[in-house]
Parts: sequence; C-alpha cells; structure tokens
Amino acid sequence: MAPTGAIEVLSEQRCFDGLQGYYRHRSKACAGAMRFAVYQPPQAMGGAKVPVLTYLAGLTCTEETFVIKAGAQRMAAELGLMLVAPDTSPRGAGLPGEDDDSDFGTGAGFYLDASQAPWNRHYNMYSYIARDLPAAIEARFPADMSRQGIFGHSMGGHGALTIHLKNPDTYRSVSAFAPIGAPAKCPWGVKAFTGYLGTDEETWRRHDASELIRARPSKARLLIDQGSADQFLDEQLKPELLAAACESSGQAIELRMQPGYDHSYFFIQSFMEDHLRHHALVLGA
Repeated sequence: MAPTGAIEVLSEQRCFDGLQGYYRHRSKACAGAMRFAVYQPPQAMGGAKVPVLTYLAGLTCTEETFVIKAGAQRMAAELGLMLVAPDTSPRGAGLPGEDDDSDFGTGAGFYLDASQAPWNRHYNMYSYIARDLPAAIEARFPADMSRQGIFGHSMGGHGALTIHLKNPDTYRSVSAFAPIGAPAKCPWGVKAFTGYLGTDEETWRRHDASELIRARPSKARLLIDQGSADQFLDEQLKPELLAAACESSGQAIELRMQPGYDHSYFFIQSFMEDHLRHHALVLGA
C-alpha cells in the first residue's frame, strides 16, 4: 500500500484516445485505503487541464460499476471531461456487521460523515468526496479544479445533490439518475441515518436533499432523470418530495420522468449523453 498522499496505479488502459485508470490511495477521512477510477480524455493527455466530473454510484456498487456499465467514456472524450468514480464506502474496516446488509455498511456509505461509533472512525464519505479525493485528483491528474461538477445514481444521486448543495461554488453543475430524493422519509435513508447519525431526526435534515433545498437552494439547475417503471420509485426514491421542495424554495429543476425505464444501468446509459452535455455546458468544456 502506498503511503499517505501517494497514489498507487492498479491498472491503466487506452480508451477513446484517452486513458481509463484504477487507483488506490490512503484516505485520512476514512482511515484506510480507498479505490477510485479516473478517465482522462484525450484533451488531457498532453497535460492540458480539463473540467472534472465526479460520479457517485449507488448501493452495492464499487468504483468499477460506472466505468464498466455507464458507457460514458466516448462522450467524455468528445467533450473533454475528466470522469472520477470513487468507491461507495470503505472496505474491510473490520466493523461488526459491516457486511451483513446490502443497504448499510460496506457498499452503502451514503456520502455522509458518521457521528455514531463505531462507524465514525471509517465511514466519513462526505469528507472523503469533498476533501480527500479532490486533493488526490489535483495532485496527480491534469484537472481544472475550478471547473467541477457532480452527479450520481440512487444513493449516489442523493450524495451528488447534498454535496453540491453544501458546496455550490465548488461543484458548479449537478445532476442525478433516480436519486433518493428525501432519504429521511424512506426505508433506505431511515436505516442509514439511524445507524450512522443516531435517532435525532433534526440531524438527519442536514443530509436530506429536499430539506437542504428548502433551507438553501443553489443557483444551479438540477437535471434529474427518473424511470417510471423503477421498482424503487414509490417507496424509496420519492421524486415528488424533491420536486415539491424545489417549487417551494425556487430551486431550478428539470425533472424528467422517463416512461418504461427502470433503475438499471440500461436506464443510465440511455440518458448519459444528456447529463454529460448538461455538465459540459456549465463547466465550459
């Protein structure tokens, strides 16, 4: 394992005249090794700095999921966007029960900083995404950190929205596929928030996109795609609550209900180009 601050190259392959790589480094926030993927478009191969777009994946996913399944590299190469895909949680922290469920613990970090023991030592994905990972990207890759965007799917859509809303000047563009729009009001979110944050529901509000939008809307336009045939639509995702929060606060949103699409990466592939173009327009790619 490379020392703190160093990045270990796990693999690199040529892709659409750019470079797709997998990497590992030590995270202070997560107190251990974290893996992430970076696609460098051809515009970056000569050293030119390009905009950075970070993708946050959903429950059970890894840093490989987006890279393999989303079909994003071709359009990122055309637009000159660097794609960054972190893992969804720490791995192998050795915490009791971390591998017991698919919706809590390993693969389910929920992009927040845990306050409850024992999770608060390692499960600090907000600080990892907002601080540790950008520092690693800036140090190692030709990234223009003044032009950053963020997007994600499901749990990662929740993460993208909340991280943008807390850092609107850093993440200038934002979008999501089937995000968990009101996690404090759905089973996935209630379980995660209780385990990581405790039972004080007032604390949960600081990690719920709908509540954050009501309190402090951003100047960005949210692009949200949601499949009408998504098996998690009514119980877990609740886009209507997100839309209502945006309407009440004046937050600009484009919520597109896509007929017949489910929660899978076939859905994500179908609208990936739209999302990349949305970010490229804001970031000046």
